[in-house]
Amino acid sequence: MAALPVLFVSHGAPTFALEPGEPGSRLRAIGAGLADRVEAVVVLSPHWMTRALAITSVATPATIHDFGGFDPALYRLQYPVAGAPALAIEVRDRLAAAGIGADLDPQRGLDHGAWVPLMHLFPAADRPVLQVSMPVDLDPRGAFALGRALAPLRERGVLLVGSGSLTHNLYDLQPPGAPAAEYVRAFAEWIAAAIGAGDHDALVDYRRRAPQAERAHPTEDHYLPLPFAAGAANVAETARRLDGGVTYGVLSMDAYVWGGVDAAD
Repeated sequence: MAALPVLFVSHGAPTFALEPGEPGSRLRAIGAGLADRVEAVVVLSPHWMTRALAITSVATPATIHDFGGFDPALYRLQYPVAGAPALAIEVRDRLAAAGIGADLDPQRGLDHGAWVPLMHLFPAADRPVLQVSMPVDLDPRGAFALGRALAPLRERGVLLVGSGSLTHNLYDLQPPGAPAAEYVRAFAEWIAAAIGAGDHDALVDYRRRAPQAERAHPTEDHYLPLPFAAGAANVAETARRLDGGVTYGVLSMDAYVWGGVDAAD
């Protein structure tokens, strides 16, 4: 089996579940292009933070509505996907072989950083999913190493997804339809150039090198799924940018795909 691609997706606000727009359409097309090649999905999201790394091992993960103050319709959404307990053990063992300790969590479900983009990627909820937590002390270098440790899973039908946000400054949030802030565009273009050049060192050292990095990401949690995905990619693979525009003036919805998918995308 050819290696599956690696995805970085921007899940934006929870309203992305109800208002997929062009980014959601592109995720749906990618999922259709992958067709039956995907045996399971492993996703890293910033909305499950733990002291030590953990892996969901529940057979039927709940849909967690970990947000407040939104349209009541959001709280009625369910993503009734199966878990992957056997794969969770393999993930734990692969991480251990790479010197990364992890525990299994037999109760944790999927937070909105996982299920919101996946409901567009695989709307039938017909692929088993497990989630890897984000340790509170994870940094870009550690996220890159985490992706690298899990990269061999791509060869056996496991889709690796980093779900974050290319920019994520909620202090600057604007009303729907507001124009994109200039610093958001500058940061997004810098990221595109670094990924296009395969400059992993720049992605890891973005805090020092990228324009207005601290304003684009006052905290690093929503950025870390990007180096995770880059780490899981083969150094020879080029990445394709899926321009998702900017919501609320400051949330870049860009996604990236490393490796090939079928023509349906």
